[in-house]
Amino acid sequence: MKNYSIAVIPGDGIGTEVMHEGLRVLERIAEIDGGFSVSYDHYDWGCEYYTKTGRMMAADGMERLRDTDAILLGAVGFPGVPDHISLRELLLRIRQGFDQYVNFRPVKLLTDLDCPLKGKGPADLDMVFVRENTEGEYAGVGGRIKHGTPDETVVQTSVFTRKTTERVMRYAYDLAQSRAEQRKALGRKTVSKLTSVTKSNALNHSLVFWDEVFAEIGADYPDITTDQYHVDAMSMYMIQRPEDFDVVVASNLFGDILTDLGGVLQGGLGFAAGGNLNPEREYPSMFEPVHGSAPTIAGKNIANPIAMVWTVKLMLDFLGHDAAGAAVLQAIEQAVTGDRSLLTGDMGGGGSTSSVGDILVKSLG
Repeated sequence: MKNYSIAVIPGDGIGTEVMHEGLRVLERIAEIDGGFSVSYDHYDWGCEYYTKTGRMMAADGMERLRDTDAILLGAVGFPGVPDHISLRELLLRIRQGFDQYVNFRPVKLLTDLDCPLKGKGPADLDMVFVRENTEGEYAGVGGRIKHGTPDETVVQTSVFTRKTTERVMRYAYDLAQSRAEQRKALGRKTVSKLTSVTKSNALNHSLVFWDEVFAEIGADYPDITTDQYHVDAMSMYMIQRPEDFDVVVASNLFGDILTDLGGVLQGGLGFAAGGNLNPEREYPSMFEPVHGSAPTIAGKNIANPIAMVWTVKLMLDFLGHDAAGAAVLQAIEQAVTGDRSLLTGDMGGGGSTSSVGDILVKSLG
């Protein structure tokens, strides 16, 4: 039996609450599956740690994480610690330090009860975003001069390397191909489709380059249908016709923004799961819900834990336990299509974080 060493970073705000339910589900599915087990190293890193130590993580934190099989993160950010500190000194440090160049975010509607779009249902909303995750607009290159003067000048430079852009594109093309094969095996539509999001009309160096690489890599995948839209048009089309999209590849900033829109379309950020992947497995990958620390509801036991549990499903898939991941998603589907009064307030119920966790664990059997 394979034992996985999982680094657990609950983080800030509701992170500790949803993490507890995610680990309960992970432990239960490991018992049921029987083919693997999990052991944890818990780390109290985050904003509270920062207020005590002046650091978001231990000085040797990356060394501690390096030999784990995967990292589970709850949330980062809390009032009193500037967002650029909490983001860059923990989350981005791990993403960039471990070359987690693919951010994998599914946007899948489980029931039309949760969709804000009129006339759209689960058959219309099932896409995956592949967001470039280590470069682009979040590279952190730039500076400020002449602080506090009328001539103060700020420069923030995006970085796009051929190596990373090609890797991200190829991952996205492969994903579009594999998703079509999975649908074919289930007797569903089999079109392989990949959409690139850009803004190359305005960003005439970086995203013209992005478009060129998209076309170059696409020559190796003649069976995949492609299209590309500027980000402003894409934000409109995701609302008007989400059924047109399967796999979407986007730069760091655009992928970040559009997946929050996607989260709302699938029922809210309480459903939005994510994975920061190093596909070559040279380093551990990190899995986190998209919703953030939500400090206004922290400590009230009312946060929706489904995004965290869905994130556990993504980790199981990445580790090669597809059946276990599918069982977790099935438990989520049963919960949201069952008695809604038992769910958290964002889903119309009167339940709690822990009671939703109870439902999910029970659904697993």
